[in-house]
Amino acid sequence: MALFTLLMVLGLTNNQSQVEAASDSGTLKIGMEANYPPYNWTQTTSANGAVKIDGSKQYANGYDVQIAKLIGKYLHKNVVVEKTEWDGLLPALTSGKIDLIIAGMSPTAERRKQINFSNPYRKSSFVVIVNKDSKYAKAKTLNSFKGAKLTAQQGTLHYNLIKQLKGAVRENAMKDFSAMRQSLQSGTIDGYVAEDIEYLSYKRVNRNITAINISKMKGFKVSKSDSITSIGVKKSNTKLLAQVNQALATISTKKRNQLMATAVKQQPKAGSSQTSAEKSQPWLVKTWKQYGNMILGGVGMTLLLALVGTIAGFFIGLVVGIIRTIPTPTTAGKKAFLKVVNWLLAVYVEVFRGTPMMVQAAVIYYGIAQLWHINLNRTVAALVIVSINTGAYLAEVIRGGIISTPEGQFEAASALGMTHNQRMWHIILPQAIRNCLPSITNEFIVNIKDTSVLSIISVSELFFVGSTVASQTFEFFPTYFIISVIYLILTFTITRIFNLIEKKLAGPKNYNLMANQIQVGNPEDEVK
Repeated sequence: MALFTLLMVLGLTNNQSQVEAASDSGTLKIGMEANYPPYNWTQTTSANGAVKIDGSKQYANGYDVQIAKLIGKYLHKNVVVEKTEWDGLLPALTSGKIDLIIAGMSPTAERRKQINFSNPYRKSSFVVIVNKDSKYAKAKTLNSFKGAKLTAQQGTLHYNLIKQLKGAVRENAMKDFSAMRQSLQSGTIDGYVAEDIEYLSYKRVNRNITAINISKMKGFKVSKSDSITSIGVKKSNTKLLAQVNQALATISTKKRNQLMATAVKQQPKAGSSQTSAEKSQPWLVKTWKQYGNMILGGVGMTLLLALVGTIAGFFIGLVVGIIRTIPTPTTAGKKAFLKVVNWLLAVYVEVFRGTPMMVQAAVIYYGIAQLWHINLNRTVAALVIVSINTGAYLAEVIRGGIISTPEGQFEAASALGMTHNQRMWHIILPQAIRNCLPSITNEFIVNIKDTSVLSIISVSELFFVGSTVASQTFEFFPTYFIISVIYLILTFTITRIFNLIEKKLAGPKNYNLMANQIQVGNPEDEVK
């Protein structure tokens, strides 16, 4: 988010010819987490009027989805949900990836600097959610939370509100409400700040919690704009903003309350709607029956990204490594050209090795749309990101393999009349690549694990899917344990496969160099 804000400060977002939201088309793209019940959540079927999530076989439902459908109906547009991480919502809107943010977002002053907001579509009060047996369950004043370990969702007003609770320990902000629920349940935090509807939602699946309404406490201060929920619209899209406000005006308060009440009832529940036979089944069996295809899809996406990214990255690294080991030419023109090329390649290697892949993903995915008006598919963007990131690492690995080859082999090849290209392809590279294979294997394994950071652009890889399943089943520890086991199986299998390849390339261990030499006759025969 900071990098994207920097782009806006530089004036790059003021280009009116950039990618515009599809407000004039027949589709209305709505950005949301689809992981914040009852506002929005993910489900596997289209039940209860759910809307298809773009680029997946999953559906989104909840209060936000139903509001979006009413707006789409008013505008005569087909609603499509773009499932996006919370931190990616603003960049997705300003880069034209989505038309509207309908995700339970408050129109804070900071956000208003970047995007416009509609009239409110819901008003909330603020609460601290704690366990019933907590010593803070009967807090009466803002000073009653002294020593309490509290948190809130990252990038929200809720986190700043903790400062008003004198003496409270403000823990690190968390990514989403699923993480906060798990932390409260496991006892790593004493509570978290949220809206009142989050309490009503969580109460239906966990009866052991309670909420303290801090909005009614003496001394609590919050601006009116911070206590409402509005729809985010791109700054330049004033026409769509007016249309959204017109649509909201047609939705009565009674209708909105009905939609929220229905969303609370229909939100995912931790087994409350299961039959007795289903409840007696092991958790793994129940989860696999319901979410097995989703998890397998996540495994497939993770393997695709890791495999393609490693192969493409290998060839990128091979080319870069070879170029950076070319001997210095004798002519001035070629020498200067090679120096410039080497400098550019060195910059590429340093940039992509020196910055996190998560930051690279956000900059490339949203930045390309912002600057060059190219709306990349998430999967394509992910493949590009993993490939160029891997290429930067393997470039140095392969370069090291080349320069570590004994100098005598270069000299021997030159003595045989080989050119530089012949030496590289027939003598040096086969040895360098074989020696680099352990590092290439390690990079493949790292890619399998590091694809999880691509959740910033909402790629449905294994970790992203696991987070979705955990938020729907409320079985956090078992879900993440199973996901970790799947990661372990993948990395273990890949390691063994590459070990076999290494042994194959190494050749037989009992190889005898002398056996290939021409044998001379028996010395005794020569005497005779």
